[in-house]
Amino acid sequence: MTGSADPREPSLSVVVVVYDMARELPRTLRSLSPPYQQGIGADDYEVIVVDNGSPQPVDEDVLRAFPGHLRTIRLDPAPPSPTVAANQGLGRAEGELIALMIDGARIASPRLLSTARLASRLAANPVITTAAFHLGSVTHMRAAEVGYDQTVEDDLLARSGWENDGDALFSVSALSGSSGRGFFGPMGESNGLFMRRETWGALGGLDERFVLPGGGLANHDLYRRACALDDATLIVMLGEGTFHQYHGGAATSRRFTWDEMHAEYQSIRGYPHAAPRNVPLYLGSVPGPMLEHVARSARLAIDRVAREQGVDPG
Repeated sequence: MTGSADPREPSLSVVVVVYDMARELPRTLRSLSPPYQQGIGADDYEVIVVDNGSPQPVDEDVLRAFPGHLRTIRLDPAPPSPTVAANQGLGRAEGELIALMIDGARIASPRLLSTARLASRLAANPVITTAAFHLGSVTHMRAAEVGYDQTVEDDLLARSGWENDGDALFSVSALSGSSGRGFFGPMGESNGLFMRRETWGALGGLDERFVLPGGGLANHDLYRRACALDDATLIVMLGEGTFHQYHGGAATSRRFTWDEMHAEYQSIRGYPHAAPRNVPLYLGSVPGPMLEHVARSARLAIDRVAREQGVDPG
């Protein structure tokens, strides 16, 4: 393990699980670094990178370049599912507010951490999330249909200017499948889940019975269980997001179908998965580049409510 010797305990810990992400991790860490993250000081949070047995360990030069507090854990050998790695990171976290990014190929929006910290003060037991986006014009499950690959994505990111203006990524991304109902619809999972330490403890982290490579629906299961807590208040950070980089993950590359992942979920839980229906509290400001996503989210919500009420939305 590597890490800072600073004795001050951070108020926030961010656990990032990676596997074979030499291309993607530097961008993820850039987006989580001070001063890219606005409204929060470098001493207020730590990042814990958990390497889930990558064929080549995470580049030490990449880790040393991080300007804030960073610790690393490597599992080797490691199971194909990231659940054990995620739980290892959660167990080492020192913050009272702890975030999990189970897929380390995600670029964070620039106010993600400060807004989550503010959200944590709004309820007795907050479950804090935001929408997930895929870089490019379509979800990454459809990347092959439109000729989208890592080369195209590298060029898109280079032209976007995201390192100087993180909000620019809203203009070059699409809502992910799990966030496909928009900000105002039920989300299937969270790819940036923030909860207090005691809530993580009550949930027991991720269920390690999810053993499919990539974790199957382990992350969906975690989010659903969190939202089902009797005293949970779901808080959606409006104006923030995480942006998935194309890297051939188990779900986005179609190595496993929804039916295969859902079958594992049902074998563990004994019932089908459904997105939580909690009515969220919304927090945040909306930058100009994401207004179209908010507008589309509103249209989707209006159509959904009309269908549920048996009304013609037109």
